[in-house]
Amino acid sequence: MKDELIYHLNDKPPLSRAILAALVHLLAMFVAVITPSLIIGKGLGLSPENATRIVSMSLFASGVAGFIQMMTLRIGKFQIGSGLLSVQGTSFNFVSAIIAGGLILRKQDLSDAEILAAIFGTLMLCSITEMLVSISLKYVKRIISNLVCGIVVTIIGLTLISAGLVSAGGGFSSMNKDLAPNLQFASLENLALSGVVLLSIVIFNSFKKPIFRVGALFFSIIIGLILAIFLNRFDLSNLHTSSLFIVPEPLYYGLSIELSLILPFAIIFIVTSLETIGDISATSELSREPMSGELYERRLRGGVFANGFNSLVSAFFNTFPNSCFGQNNAVIALSGVASRYVGYIVCIMLMICGVFPIVAEFALRIPEPVIGGAILVMFGTIAATGIKIISREELNKRSVMILSISLALGLGVSTQPLILEHLPDFLKNLFGSAVATAGFSAILLEILLPKEEK
Repeated sequence: MKDELIYHLNDKPPLSRAILAALVHLLAMFVAVITPSLIIGKGLGLSPENATRIVSMSLFASGVAGFIQMMTLRIGKFQIGSGLLSVQGTSFNFVSAIIAGGLILRKQDLSDAEILAAIFGTLMLCSITEMLVSISLKYVKRIISNLVCGIVVTIIGLTLISAGLVSAGGGFSSMNKDLAPNLQFASLENLALSGVVLLSIVIFNSFKKPIFRVGALFFSIIIGLILAIFLNRFDLSNLHTSSLFIVPEPLYYGLSIELSLILPFAIIFIVTSLETIGDISATSELSREPMSGELYERRLRGGVFANGFNSLVSAFFNTFPNSCFGQNNAVIALSGVASRYVGYIVCIMLMICGVFPIVAEFALRIPEPVIGGAILVMFGTIAATGIKIISREELNKRSVMILSISLALGLGVSTQPLILEHLPDFLKNLFGSAVATAGFSAILLEILLPKEEK
């Protein structure tokens, strides 16, 4: 990490240097922006047309969200956005809950459009939760402790690892001989593709050159694609789309609300808001901006509010919630560039990528084992982050009790969903999500169990 910044928050680097720094940010985050949409699209069995639109809109919405996060709008003493170089991207936190909820809706014989309308409508409603958290930040932080936040993040990571292993083995389609007669789940070829990507990430992170560590995911997937070409698993010869541009069309799938998804989504939005505080604090520190006082507190509130508002905007444009990305903090630390004007260029690049559907079509052609090798590392990192957050709490008898019960219930319903078989449908759908069960348990126990005297 550099001790001195080359360009501070309000500096305007020469255009050539600004574009170069923006490309490094894009390199570090591009794979992570599109991956949640790719996983959800495959997990819900969406048609190629719908999957292409959602991946494209995830790029476009990330660019729009970044502008909102970096351009502060002042309303009296309140502001929207942190005003820092804080790039936004599609959040991994919601992946498992969206897939679980979408599969429940799929059992009701609903079409892709009806399922997506319910998911996006519920996300728009629940995004208000994060905006409310920003307004009452000091009170919420008393209830949603590091322990509660860490438990939810850990559960998110652990439940996603299962999906990552499925992708590494070839994906759900390879389990169905009717859909993929020439592919075999967990074949040596699939494991070789995912293994090479996983090993490449480890190797790139061991290099001393900062560019290799920052772009480890991107470079590793390129290596995986080269191997896939030799194995005849990646062919771009007939790459084409029905149109050259995708026009961002608000509420393309309509709008509806699914009541059973409200609690899981609301809990994840609360946890995401607390993660945002950590990301914005890190960005502020790396940018040599104040870490206390009125300006810092205003940035925290504005950043969390923008995070919620950006998720509403993302659902409005038919894609999944946005949150602050930690990748940009690594780039700031390694490059010494904290100028928000670089962030604006990153946002423009993301929006341009989003309106060209061929970018999404290319991403959808990537063999699933290649993506699987990368997301295993991402999801493992999420679980490890949760453990790190938990470690900030003193693990006394009370904390261990909350931790053990919440993890047991969350992982229990994830591995044995039949335990909810005889509950009413509403409760079955509600607590069928490991995140909702663990999060609700942790919050309830945090409130009810008396704190031990020091």
